[in-house]
Amino acid sequence: MQYLVNVIDNRSESGTAEEAVAIDAFNEKLVAGRNWVFGAGLADPTASTVIDGRGDEPVFTDGPFVEAKEWAAGFWIIEAPDLDVALKLMAEGSRACNRRLEIRPVLPPPE
Repeated sequence: MQYLVNVIDNRSESGTAEEAVAIDAFNEKLVAGRNWVFGAGLADPTASTVIDGRGDEPVFTDGPFVEAKEWAAGFWIIEAPDLDVALKLMAEGSRACNRRLEIRPVLPPPE
């Protein structure tokens, strides 16, 4: 099963050099354990564009989807056999990046 893990922060590009080292080590553990799918940091929400293509013409709006005090500053997509394993892994991820995390199962594609 795959899980999306959002890294929650209220600042952009706020990671320290020590956190970067810890995150790299954690990522290497994910790769070695075959749990790694993908991960990356994200630009500040002000760099986002919201696209609404539901009408006759798409509407593009600069800025974040919602105003919030916290946002996803990065993410991982991981593989784990079940939620318990994913939670245990990402408790280590939270410690490594020194941030709160939100974990959500990725829904399987429709058959």
